[in-house]
Amino acid sequence: MSAGRRAGAIGLATVAGVAVAIQSRINGEMGVRLGDGIAAAAVSFGSGLLLLLVLVPATGTGRRGLATLRDALTRGTLRPWQCLGGGCGAFLVFTQGTTVGTLGVAVFTVAVVAGQSASSLAVDRAGVGPSGRQPVTAARLAGAVLTVAAVLLAVGDRFGQPAALGLAVLPLLAGIGVAWQQAVNGWVRVVTGSTLTATLVNFAVGTTVLLAAFAVSLALRGLPPGGLPTEPWLYLGGPIGITFIAVAAAVVRLTGVLLLGLATVAGQVTGAVLLDVLLPSTTSHPGATTVLGAVLTLVAVAVAALGGRFRAWSSGTRSGTARRGRTGGGGR
Repeated sequence: MSAGRRAGAIGLATVAGVAVAIQSRINGEMGVRLGDGIAAAAVSFGSGLLLLLVLVPATGTGRRGLATLRDALTRGTLRPWQCLGGGCGAFLVFTQGTTVGTLGVAVFTVAVVAGQSASSLAVDRAGVGPSGRQPVTAARLAGAVLTVAAVLLAVGDRFGQPAALGLAVLPLLAGIGVAWQQAVNGWVRVVTGSTLTATLVNFAVGTTVLLAAFAVSLALRGLPPGGLPTEPWLYLGGPIGITFIAVAAAVVRLTGVLLLGLATVAGQVTGAVLLDVLLPSTTSHPGATTVLGAVLTLVAVAVAALGGRFRAWSSGTRSGTARRGRTGGGGR
């Protein structure tokens, strides 16, 4: 694999991470307006599914991908459980609508990052994704530990608010699911040869889960207290989600789950802090500890991403020096 292709994949994943931060703010505001996180998530996922139901059959690669998907499931080359990544995506979007209005985008994102970083280690080590098994190096482990420390720092000013602090557990759990979602969606993309098909499968599963949860919510609590808002931008969460899932499914085979997660994390954290600082919501005004937690998250990303590269460069330098010494090829 060329370094240029991998660098391009990492760049796309970073931009997609910024989009996820924007999606979090949109879905969080939708949840506040509706007064129901499940309803907000169903609107987001459902709008994305409707768009994909138009796009996929309209493209040749989409139609071929659907046919290949059916054959792969019939032959067993793709397992049914590998098509269930959308369930984790549904939970993530639910947590956006439920917690962002209280926690703010920055704290929400740092919590997601902690869960995603730790889970990515396990997913890569188990070889769940299409890139196969990835070793758990000291640098990757240190990066995961630092992200947990970043969460504790980011929510440090909320230790006196048990309710708000407890909400941070939800995005933490959602982040754990994100790594597995990216891995299995990558398999669907590889087997079907269609990014659109993999994205459609993700949204179909996620929407089904959310509609079932919404039906239970309706039976227990009735209709959401808030009516549907009229601002068009509040309905962009689904299209943004399509972009993120499509990019992740397309590039995970080039990057591996952990490196994909690290690139999206960099985008998410940067976008989240900028949103909360430049456009704070009525309930979220990030303090110094939140910003420091976000910075520590980026440090953790750099440690995990660059630690292995530095070690490989150092090893290559030493071995090259040894070879020159053996052959008498000293410097000129």
